[in-house]
Amino acid sequence: MTSTVPNAVEHTDGQQPPITMFGPDFPYAYDDYLAHPAGLGQVPATEHGGEVAVIGGGLSGIVTAYELMKMGLKPVVYEADRIGGRLRTVGFDGCDPSLTAEMGAMRFPPSSTALQHYIDLVGLETRPFPNPLSPATPSTVVDLKGETHYARTLDDLPQVYRDVADAWAACLEEGADFSAMNRALRTRDVPRIREIWSRLVERLDNQTFYGFLCDSPAFRSFRHREIFGQVGFGTGGWDTDFPNSILEILRVVYTEADDHHRGIVGGSQQLPLRLWEREPEKTVHWPYGTSLASLHEGGAPRPAVTRLHRTAGDRITVTDAAGDIRTYRAVVFTAQSWMLLSKIDCDDSLFPIDHWTAIERTHYMESSKLFVPVDRPFWRDRDEETGRDVMSMTLTDRMTRGTYLLDDGPDRPAVICLSYTWCDDSLKWLPLSAHERMEVMLKSLSEIYPKVDIRKHIIGNPVTVSWENEPYFMGAFKANLPGHYRYQRRLFTHFVQDRLPADQRGVFLAGDDISWTAGWAEGAVQTALNAVWGVMRHFGGATDPSNPGPGDVYDEIAPVELPED
Repeated sequence: MTSTVPNAVEHTDGQQPPITMFGPDFPYAYDDYLAHPAGLGQVPATEHGGEVAVIGGGLSGIVTAYELMKMGLKPVVYEADRIGGRLRTVGFDGCDPSLTAEMGAMRFPPSSTALQHYIDLVGLETRPFPNPLSPATPSTVVDLKGETHYARTLDDLPQVYRDVADAWAACLEEGADFSAMNRALRTRDVPRIREIWSRLVERLDNQTFYGFLCDSPAFRSFRHREIFGQVGFGTGGWDTDFPNSILEILRVVYTEADDHHRGIVGGSQQLPLRLWEREPEKTVHWPYGTSLASLHEGGAPRPAVTRLHRTAGDRITVTDAAGDIRTYRAVVFTAQSWMLLSKIDCDDSLFPIDHWTAIERTHYMESSKLFVPVDRPFWRDRDEETGRDVMSMTLTDRMTRGTYLLDDGPDRPAVICLSYTWCDDSLKWLPLSAHERMEVMLKSLSEIYPKVDIRKHIIGNPVTVSWENEPYFMGAFKANLPGHYRYQRRLFTHFVQDRLPADQRGVFLAGDDISWTAGWAEGAVQTALNAVWGVMRHFGGATDPSNPGPGDVYDEIAPVELPED
């Protein structure tokens, strides 16, 4: 559904300042940092050409490597599979190459302002993404308990859906100071953000999403809670998130991460791939025409890392799958943190014990998708009896849960995401092959659209993913459980290492699951910039005084620290 959060606070001039996904835990303006003409900082000339290992070639790793290269350091990227991580765009065998499926990230909010910096930098285009009931979606069908409702806007649905939307708005306002936080985030009022968020963290860290709803008088009706879980807000049903910390959900709604989504034309994986090949106009030390690809033999990253251990002189030694052993002053680890527990042989001395505990406690959400290519966007045909679209973006309590219709014009082949599911709903698909999944999905959709023969339009084999079964991921994205705030704080703040003993410095964590906004590419970018600042400092560098980095202002905006006892 479209957003059901309260209306954003309007200002006296009628304009609303843009919001950015920079808070509330760490309200640092990453977009301003990136846009400043002074750049992100510099390292001493004596360190130019110094090697830094970057483990993981997803968006966070490539952004980290790109910015370190611009500073004059030499990033050495290790990647076990393919550049892109969960920005994974695939084609369909035997079909038009323009037909693609986004197996991971596929929709990005305008509040992802640091991400947008890089999208603009490499010249990619975006367009509105067809979420349920969004202006970019011709129509939406909500199918619950065998009852089907066709809608173009929320007002087309039965009154109970508007009641649920109103209940969610009231719940946020009464239980989480939505309007006050929205105003503070829009005006970047850091003291006010910290005041509100500190109070909420202390009160809500132990609360689940579902418990937060149950505590609200607005959601005293079980029926309303059930509908909300199945239909939800923004991108659809959120009942799979019900066991997670309510703080995770508040971060999403405060920063409008679930609103006004846009997709990247041609696929999101182009972003890290273009950064890999990009030759910056301004670099330190490296000659014009240098790119990440040119700094790597054969233009390809090093293979998977198999061992990480500390060696004399406070160095970190990396062994890769080819048997190559190299030693570095600094390493940035951007892959899923669980890899440090299972796929990579690690010394305990890599991190303080409390950080190892935080890594072990990281909770990942499962997620599955299945796409099929079709001959044309037949869903735009009109039913002669009803005058409605013959098929719509679909939210349902059936196995498919969310079905998305993606096209590039009426006369071109198109793509259907037959199902996008999370957590328990994702696990239900895990034992099935792509074709078995497709058959179950087509059966479910035929019960919603008995007059539509989807199968006759399919022109190629389905493609599918279950991220929990991907050997280098083991899950789609981090989602904190109640009581996990302290663990997340340890991981996010690890980039500021001044207070660590010398023999525990030099390894920096970054990536989606290190961020406060996991599940959104913006978090991967922000933690990459944190790591860049940390490496710069580790090499004796500094930022320009006119453009302080995230570590320079850390003491002013550090995340709330809850007591341990």
